[in-house]
Amino acid sequence: MKPVIAIHGGAGVLRADKPGARHRAVLQQALEAGFAILKKDGSSLDAVAASVMVLEDSPLFNAGRGSSFNADGEIEMDASIMDGATLRAGAVAAVRRIRNPILAARAVMDASRHVLLAGAGAERFARRHGLRVESSAYFRTAKRLAALRKNLKNYHGTVGAVALDVSGNLAAATSTGGYTGKLPGRVGDSPIIGAGTYADNRACAVSGTGLGEAFIRAAVGHDVCARMRYGGASLAAAAAAALKNVADLGADGGLIAVDRRGNVAMPFNSQGMFRACIDRRGRRTIAIF
Repeated sequence: MKPVIAIHGGAGVLRADKPGARHRAVLQQALEAGFAILKKDGSSLDAVAASVMVLEDSPLFNAGRGSSFNADGEIEMDASIMDGATLRAGAVAAVRRIRNPILAARAVMDASRHVLLAGAGAERFARRHGLRVESSAYFRTAKRLAALRKNLKNYHGTVGAVALDVSGNLAAATSTGGYTGKLPGRVGDSPIIGAGTYADNRACAVSGTGLGEAFIRAAVGHDVCARMRYGGASLAAAAAAALKNVADLGADGGLIAVDRRGNVAMPFNSQGMFRACIDRRGRRTIAIF
């Protein structure tokens, strides 16, 4: 099996934002971080976590350090990860100080009997397992603060990764800071298994980005897999149909997906989506619009 990886840095990006070389450089760094693991016969789980960590550590993307502010001017982050081989999953929601929420999600999956931990309980769990925490100042970026002051309530974004390893195992991971001006305590689709994240070796791995409420209502991640498993749809057709359901709810967004044969889909219905992949032939793609 040839390894495959795809990542995204969020849909909804506008040409007026003038994204450019810096964004592409971080996308490439994240892509190569995950692929380096796959090339050494590492697991898809390790690969997607590595890619997402790079994006969380960058202030350019809405996750980890670059997270959006809620209506109270606070940071609340969500993340999840899923193993397609076993259907094990882990997630955290509304965490404020964990440097890499994706690592906390992985710890929930590996070191607890739960799938989702939220708020203060998730923070304590992360600390007990030695995960790095930061002060609130670490997460405060000028760009996100300006968005809050301008009351850009739909200013959102997410990061994610999906991968297929040499053993034929799929994995997906997603992380976000939500959207600017959200109500404190709001949880979107990113930590919801079956909505923003899903992986099943019998079909595909999916990570979504967009208006989380619509992705939850449409159960996008599971929908893509179900269309393949039960309806025999191709990855491209299943992804397009699932995204149409989001559009029918009046929302925009996108997703990345890889199936058990190594096919990749990266559809979106917004103006742009930060995305990159290395396909089963080793070809690299990095794109925004």
